Amino acid sequence: MAMRRRDEELVFPNAAGIDVGASSHWVAVPKHLADDPVREFGVMTGDLDSLADWLLGCGVDTVALESTGVYWIPIYEVLEQRGLKVWLVDARQMKYVPGRKSDVQDCQWLQRLMSLGLLRAAWRPANEVCVVRAIVRQREVLLVEQASWVQRMQKALVQMNIQLTEVMSDVMGMTGQAIIRDIIAGVRDPVLLARHHSRRIKASKDDVIKALTGNWREEHLFVLKQSLQVFDDLAQRVQECDAKIEALLAPLQRHEVKLGKATKAKGKNSPAFNVRQALANWAGVDLTRIDGLGVSIVMKLLAEIGPDLSRFANVKHFCSWLSLCPGTKISGGKVLSSGTKRSANRARQALKMAAMSLSRSNSALGAFYRRLCTRMDTPRANTAVAHKLARMVYFMLTRGEEYVDKGREHYEEQQRQRSVAALKRRAAAMGFKVTPMGAPA
Repeated sequence: MAMRRRDEELVFPNAAGIDVGASSHWVAVPKHLADDPVREFGVMTGDLDSLADWLLGCGVDTVALESTGVYWIPIYEVLEQRGLKVWLVDARQMKYVPGRKSDVQDCQWLQRLMSLGLLRAAWRPANEVCVVRAIVRQREVLLVEQASWVQRMQKALVQMNIQLTEVMSDVMGMTGQAIIRDIIAGVRDPVLLARHHSRRIKASKDDVIKALTGNWREEHLFVLKQSLQVFDDLAQRVQECDAKIEALLAPLQRHEVKLGKATKAKGKNSPAFNVRQALANWAGVDLTRIDGLGVSIVMKLLAEIGPDLSRFANVKHFCSWLSLCPGTKISGGKVLSSGTKRSANRARQALKMAAMSLSRSNSALGAFYRRLCTRMDTPRANTAVAHKLARMVYFMLTRGEEYVDKGREHYEEQQRQRSVAALKRRAAAMGFKVTPMGAPA
């Protein structure tokens, strides 16, 4: 009778727990399902298939899987393909369980906490989103690596006292690349190198000639040549990623969105194909209409979260998952901390980068950002604006709403009217009446 009452209290009576490791996985099932409830399995594909067979043979229907590095991905996919419901849980939830830490105890605690419904599952997007996400992340890694080789080229040029960075804002722009490729081809005459000067460069041609007069040392030229070769090779890999992303997005075009004229310049690192149209047809809305969200930011966002946000109960849950909500650390009625928690969420990072680009924007969001900067420090203002952008993204994806910017003047007039209304309410509470200047008494 006591055992039956205990089983009725279990939320997942047939749940298993797996402690994931690099060389082996420890698995625990309820004692009433197996005589030997704890087993160790290897990490090879055959071992994972045996693990899935054992769980299905025991009658397990739900599995709690510890998120350890990237080791959980193969076992997650195998178990999911076999029809088991897999919960990916944060290893930090096991931090304060009693007893000494060991792999055997960890899997048993995972199983027990899962059966009692005390664990929370992490959100993982649909498989089609995960495929796109992997290629977009690879593309981002290549661009970061490419930027590091640009720095190596700049270092080699400075060591030869070729001061291109003093006369050009972008050394790897069209003019800068033409000059560097001529240098590698053997051109040393500053006048000949300066023939690539264009009107887009603010520095005069004479200044460019002075900057191209240096000390041509063989070892630095060798480093410059190899750095450019690696840069070109990485550029080719980026183009391959672009082609792969275009192919992956092609079957995801579930909508037909008519785009207006582009109001934002296409970035230098944006994909070569019409990615704005492809992303809009995938999501059903054009997120680039939101000020600050360029094509690259939108591609990163959709690759991380996908167009379906039904997993989140409301916009507050979505912003909380992004770690953009204020903290609620309260004790004894006193707020100890209201700062947002640190997070490596890539979607959060993309939104914060978008918020930074609004500092000089002539839009309503730009005016909102600058107004916040007068009340708080810049990092907090950046987080607050990223929170606002996240809410806009959520409502556009869930409701299909279009964003229309009303401009800086409309926002500032709206804020002025709110300030006047607040001033009138305060004056009325004190027995006074506010009359605008020039108005009849």
